[in-house]
Amino acid sequence: MKTLPLLILALAAAVGLGSGMVGATTNVPAGMVGIRGGMFKPLFRSTADFKAVAVKPFGLDILPVTNADFLRFVRANPRWQRSVVKRLFADESYLKSWAGDLDLETNAPPDAPATFVSWFAAKAYAQWQGKRLPTVAEWEFVAAAGRSRPDGENDPEYKQSLLVWYSTPSDKRLSAVGISPPNYWGVHDLHGLVWEWVADFNTAMVTGDARGDTGLDRQLFCGSGAVGARNANDFAAFMRYGFRSSLKADYCVHNLGFRCAKDL
Repeated sequence: MKTLPLLILALAAAVGLGSGMVGATTNVPAGMVGIRGGMFKPLFRSTADFKAVAVKPFGLDILPVTNADFLRFVRANPRWQRSVVKRLFADESYLKSWAGDLDLETNAPPDAPATFVSWFAAKAYAQWQGKRLPTVAEWEFVAAAGRSRPDGENDPEYKQSLLVWYSTPSDKRLSAVGISPPNYWGVHDLHGLVWEWVADFNTAMVTGDARGDTGLDRQLFCGSGAVGARNANDFAAFMRYGFRSSLKADYCVHNLGFRCAKDL
């Protein structure tokens, strides 16, 4: 798959945040943060859809899944090794940056986010961990936060930092996870490093739990793109939406990774 320039590939997930607040919850696994939940305003919606949908409490990984993490997964699950995986579940670019089935290389440092990973592979990894991929609403709800406030879309400095990232070409060798400061809820790298897969097939028109919706566009898989199209002047948001809708579950892209979520 040919990827578009980074300016086309990602625009911030600065979605609307309702009155719900987010914070620590109990029984949160190590490496995750608990999200109390709240209200999420979809990017696009029909006149029959709700203006906002409820996000239930859940856990979200603090960091994206790294190459080292994914290497442990393929060691334990040989059918997901690069030379073995079925083309139905991953295209020819699957784990392209690795030196071999079980070997990383310079362009795939152990502490860098795992990329060239399909949606199917990301989902399998999450299940292996006893977790799942976050839904669009969950991912966007948390990604809406700036450094010091939950409503990052109303923070000019936050919005400017996102535009800087999207206008800067990504390096072939990605940086380690966790270097950038955490957002309001203590989650790192939702912006500024890679895009991330999400569980449901749509990223905007949601009438409830997106996993149960029908009649929607099932070609939409990844996060980091649903910046409020409620603002008709946000040209880049529509560009992001257009790119995201072109993805399919077997695609493996150099700047597309993932993290896991868990019901609490």
